[in-house]
Order: sequence, then C-alpha cells, then structure tokens
Amino acid sequence: MIFVRGASIRDSINKDKTRYYKINILDSNAKREVWLRGPLPGIPPLLQPVGHALLQAREEVNALMVNFPEIFLWVKPSGMASPAFHIQHLKGVLDRLFTYARGEALDESQLAYLEAEGREPNHECSVNNLVGAFNSQVDKAIKQLGQTNETSLTETRGVGRAHIPSTVIGLLTHAAEHTMRHVGQLLVTVRLLEN
Repeated sequence: MIFVRGASIRDSINKDKTRYYKINILDSNAKREVWLRGPLPGIPPLLQPVGHALLQAREEVNALMVNFPEIFLWVKPSGMASPAFHIQHLKGVLDRLFTYARGEALDESQLAYLEAEGREPNHECSVNNLVGAFNSQVDKAIKQLGQTNETSLTETRGVGRAHIPSTVIGLLTHAAEHTMRHVGQLLVTVRLLEN
C-alpha cells in the first residue's frame, strides 16, 4: 500500500487536514489500459501494440456486456448495427485477418460465418455465447502473435479472393484497429439501448 495526495478510488484517510488516499498498487495497475501495464510475455516487440489493443478490446467488451439484457441483443437502434452483429464481427474479422496473415485462404466455415454475420440465428444465441466466442478468438490471435517471426512482418500476403496485396504487419495492425473501431461502435449502441 502507498499513500498519495489527490483523487483516488480507494479508502480516503484524513491526516493533518490533508486528504490522503490509500491505493493498492496492484489494483491501480489493473485499472490502467493494457498498453500501460508493460510488455506482454511471449509477444515480439514490434507486435506488442497489436496484442495490447486486442486485450484492451476484450476487457472492454467483457465489461460492457455484463448484465446486458438479452432482449436487446439483436435490436438495431436508429438503423445501426445490433450489439450481436458487432460481437460476431469482432470474432469474424480477427479470424479472417489472422488467417490471411498466415498466408492462408478462408475455408468454407469462415465464408459461411461471414455470410451469417448480423443475422439472428435460428438457435439460441446468448450474450455469454457471443462474448465467449470473441474471447476465444482473441486467445487464438494472441497465440498467433507469439508465434509470428518479426522477420516475416513485411512479407506480402493476399487478401480475399482477389488476393489484394498487403503485408503481415498490415493485416495484424488492421485487425487491431478494426477491432477497436467496432468496440467503440458497440459501446455507443449498447449505451443507446440501455437508456
């Protein structure tokens, strides 16, 4: 424990008419954004920002969707995409972009998933199922980042059926930024529906 002057989220203590706050250092580190917590073990230095962004996205999605009412999962406020679409898309885009980064084409199951994104399924699809699938995809992405050799980052990779040229680093960076973009859109959509 340390004592500091100023605002805090933990137990306020008055000493000599100055307000002090007791802060557990581990708690304050956990409240920092992922990129401020230090390097991720096993991730190459040049890919640290990608890993940080993906883990930040996972934390934000999980926190945002706690106690989210299932009845709003497929609602499209003002014609915007539904929360379910954003979570499906977060999983799908990571899967697809990381597949391209490995130099592979999408398989039939990935193409079917892409086709189904945003459509309410016939079977039961809960908040927990969608968030769990996204969490699993982030785990796979982090594992792949750890296995990516930095010398391959500038290698060309084809995107889509047209094999539009990109690079490994381009695909991984786009996966991170696109993920964070949809996390922001999910946040706005969820807040609209909750109010």
